[in-house]
Amino acid sequence: MNMPNKLTLSRIILSPVSMALFMVETPLSRIAGFIIFIVAGLTDLADGHYARKYGIVTGFGKFMDPLADKILVATALIALVSLGYARAWMVVLIVGREFYMTGIRALAAYRGAVISPSFWAKVKTAIQMTAIIFILFMITLDTVTAKSSPPLLILLLFNRQLAYDIAMGITTVITLYTGLDYTIKYYSMLKDVLK
Repeated sequence: MNMPNKLTLSRIILSPVSMALFMVETPLSRIAGFIIFIVAGLTDLADGHYARKYGIVTGFGKFMDPLADKILVATALIALVSLGYARAWMVVLIVGREFYMTGIRALAAYRGAVISPSFWAKVKTAIQMTAIIFILFMITLDTVTAKSSPPLLILLLFNRQLAYDIAMGITTVITLYTGLDYTIKYYSMLKDVLK
């Protein structure tokens, strides 16, 4: 068990912990959940950097790293739907695509191949994380400032739900596009396996 793989597994473990804390509607719990989510996200950058720097690239890492990202994102999105900040239909499409890609990767592994994340898949992950962090930050900020009105808060007076919908809409579109892109690239493999 090398360091990149340990970081990947830690991301899987931290995912439900962060959202369990975030679901509790108190300032301290929300701050803790938000910080743990950020730390979990940073492990993705750390394990990739470590693996490239020291040449530690394994089949386990290639398969589990994207899966850990999916677990982190799916856990956060489901929590946001539960709290009423994200549209369920968008999250169903996003999470559905993630499970679909996990299935494709499993089929590829069955054939002895490993599907590495494409450029657009990396862009997709960055957009997903940016959207989630933005929404989590705004919810945390609103929770912390609920009983006070800091002067600078006036700069953040905008339609929260509209902003969340736009962020999630962009995320949904790019997520579905990457699923289509993978399907086209690996169509022949899928056709052979499903015969």
